[in-house]
Amino acid sequence: MRTPTLVKFVFGTMLVAASAFVQAQSYPAKPVRWLVPYPPGGGSDAIARTIGAQLSKQVGQPVVIENKPGAGTIIGAETAARSAADGYTIFSGDNGSYVFNSALYKKLPYDPQKDFAPISLIARFPLLLVANPSAGFKDAKDLIGKIKAAPGKYNYASVGAGSPHHLAMEMFKQRTGAFIVHIPYRGAGPAVQDVLAGQVPMMILDLATALPHIKSGKLTALAVASGNRLALQPDVPTLKELGYSDLEMYAWQGIAVPAATPKDIVARLNTEVTKALAAPEVSKRLTDLGIEPLSGTPEQMASYIKSETVRWHALIKERGITLD
Repeated sequence: MRTPTLVKFVFGTMLVAASAFVQAQSYPAKPVRWLVPYPPGGGSDAIARTIGAQLSKQVGQPVVIENKPGAGTIIGAETAARSAADGYTIFSGDNGSYVFNSALYKKLPYDPQKDFAPISLIARFPLLLVANPSAGFKDAKDLIGKIKAAPGKYNYASVGAGSPHHLAMEMFKQRTGAFIVHIPYRGAGPAVQDVLAGQVPMMILDLATALPHIKSGKLTALAVASGNRLALQPDVPTLKELGYSDLEMYAWQGIAVPAATPKDIVARLNTEVTKALAAPEVSKRLTDLGIEPLSGTPEQMASYIKSETVRWHALIKERGITLD
């Protein structure tokens, strides 16, 4: 015969399970807040608004984009991590949020591994090595040769210290043995303007930002850091083609929710995000912007974050890069 205590335990467990099921079935019952750790108007904002609009159609609730820029995505990430774990706050973090920051800062107000439950990777920005035409680089090999012949003569711009663009160039320097001085800027706008003006000869830039300047002839694309050539720049060789097989790098983004979010809601979000990314109008919009749509399971995103953490933390430590 079952004891009263055992009966209460089993009954209680059934109630919890039933409650979770009902919650997942009714989710979402109100607007969903999507936190973007960058200002309005950039590529990250465009990704969220494009996918968010489709999500809203699918689930029948508004998806409200809330921009929380600042401190290398830390403000947005901390806000997301401390939000209620009910599925009504989602966060689109990037390399910095999930990987770089925990190595760049000694004290981080959130834990990328413990404070988030991954939903799905959503997009990546192909990166290119670009230069002002007046710098006189014929191609990437010519650039590397000239830099090695005059260590310390050349410098490069980045969209910000600790950004994917900055660390991609540091990886490039490490692998090629080329010494180039880092000139960090506060955002893509001023960094690109100084390269266009010839104040700084080169930088690594994402395709979405670089494409109009390449098309106008104001920037020269010397190489791409993707695994394959880009459909929008088919004549530009990859760094892999030039002999640097381990220089495949991207600025990427993925959606996550607070860690304690119920698994059924995580699964529902993954299903809806995957469906939204597969919508032709979403895929076309992102591709036209120079952004590659991604998708996958929560487990795949978690595994990718772990592998990226091993790779980039080693570089950050070896190069002695810190933002404290």
